[in-house]
Amino acid sequence: MDNALTSSGMKKSFGRSLLYTLPMFLITFMFMTGGRPDFSRPASALAMVVTFLLVNILYFLMHYTGKTDKLRAILFIIFALSLSFTLINNMLETRNSMSFSQADILECKIPFCHLVIPMMILPAAFTNSIIFPGSIIGGFANIASMVVLWLVATLVLGRGFCSWGCFYGGWDDGFSRIRKKPAIKKISEIWKWMPFAVLIMVSLTAALSLIPTYCDWICPFKAVTEFEQVTSVESATKAVIFVSLFAGLVVVLPVLTRKRTQCSFLCPLGAINTVSNKVTPFTIKIDKKACTECFKCVEVCPLFALSTEGIKEGKVSVFCSKCGKCVDACSKNAIHFGIKGVPSGTMKNFSRNLFLFVSFLFMSVFSAGSIINSLQSLLNLIF
Repeated sequence: MDNALTSSGMKKSFGRSLLYTLPMFLITFMFMTGGRPDFSRPASALAMVVTFLLVNILYFLMHYTGKTDKLRAILFIIFALSLSFTLINNMLETRNSMSFSQADILECKIPFCHLVIPMMILPAAFTNSIIFPGSIIGGFANIASMVVLWLVATLVLGRGFCSWGCFYGGWDDGFSRIRKKPAIKKISEIWKWMPFAVLIMVSLTAALSLIPTYCDWICPFKAVTEFEQVTSVESATKAVIFVSLFAGLVVVLPVLTRKRTQCSFLCPLGAINTVSNKVTPFTIKIDKKACTECFKCVEVCPLFALSTEGIKEGKVSVFCSKCGKCVDACSKNAIHFGIKGVPSGTMKNFSRNLFLFVSFLFMSVFSAGSIINSLQSLLNLIF
């Protein structure tokens, strides 16, 4: 065996890392080019090449260095920024404004957001209604494609969607990395149950009002996407709530705590994804024979998925988003990516390789369009 253990996992030889990267290289090339690369437009071609290289270099480095979280976070954060940029740019091109009017709602011109999904379930089941004013098929961010993408990712990745697929997650993930040490170290873990309360509240209110109440009143990401025109006291109140929640839960608290507080304390879709961790084939396992109970993994976990009691029992909670930060922090390779049904401490390398391929491929395919569009828009200012 030519692999050597490092403090962060399994480090590969250069040649083997290239071999592992080859399938990702081929699939992303076909997806981004359709098998027919077009270099007739310099800005478009350069944006595609840069995105293609970024994706495949990061994936190669995951294998070569044995690191996961920091390399994942680079693409995840770029994804969040580029998605917001693409969405805002699209709104400006189609409406000349980031805000939407009542006419846009009546004409179903609102781009669909995956955070609406929890609020669609009850109305769809009992009234056969889709309560979001967007396009079902066709157009930018249509309902059908977004629901299918989320459903596939949720069944395969579970709450891993929150670290490998959510196009908003990179915001609080990025801000949580600004400080080297947290200014606020003690946070009651009871708050991690709050998304379930939010889920129940917005699901019931949406069913009663046939309005996506989370989006309508408390979504912090309205501050960096589209929002309702401020034409009344009510719409002004909503705008203040959006900005305040974004500033508090996406910026300030992640900086002070080094935790993903928006994802941990508010997001109703995160609650559904937490439950879906029960069915996904991938998980994080603890090799009790190798664990020294240093609890470094508990300290770095951004979503309160690990506890000292859980580590002693060799258990990771369903709140885990499989970001890999705990795996990278373990100096003994005791905590590792695993497959359900496979005993802890066995098949570590195979399990990590399989999970990385599935999760990183999903993020690459899901994010490529936004990143390419953002780069192309910026490059068009030059070419």
